[in-house]
Amino acid sequence: MARRIQWALNLGFLRAYRSVKVNPHRYILHLRRAHGLPINSLRQVYSFHPAALDHIADQTIKASMKLAAAEGAGFGVGGLITIVPEFSVLAAITLRMMQKLSLIYGFAYSTDAEVAELWIATASAAGVDVGKDLLEKELLERFVPRIVRKIAAKAGVEAAEKWSGRLVPVLSSAIGGTLNYYFVREWGHRAKRYFREKHSSVRAQLELERTQRGQLPPGVSIDPGFPPSRSIKRLSHIPKG
Repeated sequence: MARRIQWALNLGFLRAYRSVKVNPHRYILHLRRAHGLPINSLRQVYSFHPAALDHIADQTIKASMKLAAAEGAGFGVGGLITIVPEFSVLAAITLRMMQKLSLIYGFAYSTDAEVAELWIATASAAGVDVGKDLLEKELLERFVPRIVRKIAAKAGVEAAEKWSGRLVPVLSSAIGGTLNYYFVREWGHRAKRYFREKHSSVRAQLELERTQRGQLPPGVSIDPGFPPSRSIKRLSHIPKG
């Protein structure tokens, strides 16, 4: 089972890498319409309190968890027979979630270096230490497949221990939905932590640059608070900067 899951995840992530991509421009429109953030570029997310971004990230993770649970319940009816297509779809759901979290915290993936960073974040979410692979991340076509293999190997072994209940058809539907739910939740929280720390680092650098230019007194945050209208209503429980 571990080998089959590893193979399915490896295939799923490679397919997702080539075909699954959240359009950054459309997602910015989504952030404006669904969450009330008046932004026109990713750089503008640094003008909002990090807690606002955390709130949106949490909602994004929950939506992906529900989608993964529904997918697991559907494929789970077939037991072990459907485990390969299920994990291929699960990989696509997970990668889309990773891309959205990356954009929420202000990081695009339009260049090879940015795509490599996205996969480093995915590896981190899977609990994989990329180690020396960092040295070759500029060779994207070699870097991504190697990272995917490591992710699949790590996740495959862990998943096989938990997915043993999938050997029983029908009953495996409930098991598959539940396990997919927690699989995505764990990866989502790890990825959020990774992007949150990276966001904080860039944010600190921006504040330092503005202070050095004399545009911001030392110790004063760049957060202007939340925008009016819908954002205040939806994020009213989050403190301002």
